[in-house]
Amino acid sequence: MKKTALALILALLTGLLAACGGNSDSGSSGGKKEITIGYFPNLTHIATIVALEKGYFKDAFGKDVKINTKTVNNGGVFMEAMVTKAIDVGTVGPGPVINRFVQDPKYRIISGAVNGGAVLVAAKDSKISSLKDLDGKKVAIPVIGSTQDVMLRKALDSVGLKPKTNGGTVDLHPAAPADTAALFNQKAVDAAATQEPWGYILQTQADGKILLDWDKFAWGKDSTNTVVAASDDFLKNKDQVKAYLSAHKKAVDFIKANPDEAKKLVIKHLKDLTGKALDEKEVDAAFEHLQVTTDVNEKVIKEMAKISKEAKYIKEDNIDGLVELKYLKEAK
Repeated sequence: MKKTALALILALLTGLLAACGGNSDSGSSGGKKEITIGYFPNLTHIATIVALEKGYFKDAFGKDVKINTKTVNNGGVFMEAMVTKAIDVGTVGPGPVINRFVQDPKYRIISGAVNGGAVLVAAKDSKISSLKDLDGKKVAIPVIGSTQDVMLRKALDSVGLKPKTNGGTVDLHPAAPADTAALFNQKAVDAAATQEPWGYILQTQADGKILLDWDKFAWGKDSTNTVVAASDDFLKNKDQVKAYLSAHKKAVDFIKANPDEAKKLVIKHLKDLTGKALDEKEVDAAFEHLQVTTDVNEKVIKEMAKISKEAKYIKEDNIDGLVELKYLKEAK
């Protein structure tokens, strides 16, 4: 009886382990390959949003691939998710990709997504009318090491100013973009380097004024705000890489040809995600401050790396191999 009971227990355990093992591969579901696309729920990630809404990713990957999505609020979280394989590919600012690549060169920029889309806004009573007036002031940024952080550092350097963390006089204050209007109204910060539509919201809801518009801030219209990033693991399957980039290119072309419809898709998508609808005027203003593109200005990316090194975010600024555009050229 004891042997029979023991055999029964072992059989049950074996069956249980086998059942668990059937789901151990997070990259498959019911025989399907799974791809997780990451992005931010904001307008500078419009290409990803439109590709999802129009079904471009679904069409490009085909019925044998299950598409999952993961939204995050900053680039640091995005890259951590990519490191842990919670995200395979998606859109993010170049700053966090640079920082991660220097630590571990297993991540690539494989396309551009949006240029511009970021502004420098001064608070109403800050008495700031030029970049030099930021001396001794507190400026909000989305997060330390973010693309807007790097852009602000470039702008400050152009007038001989530096952040306090580098022996200067400008206090950089990390804050979620959604919180900056409240910070302005509370007089907790004097300015903000932020992406749209938050720049427009700061103007309309907190009486902020544009200090540097998108075409003047940092590298101007060449400022690379959003790129497509992928892990080396994802890049091993060239068909899937081409599928993603094909859908991405299709979305960029659609946005350029149908801006009004693209705006509606973004408003719908973000409302579905957050439960809150963006004001159409906010979206219109944001569209005027960005350019959707697949281009990547490698010169700008390299300068970003140099600034990140000077800020001591990374130990070196050699990013050879980070930008890999051969897949983009091959995608239809």
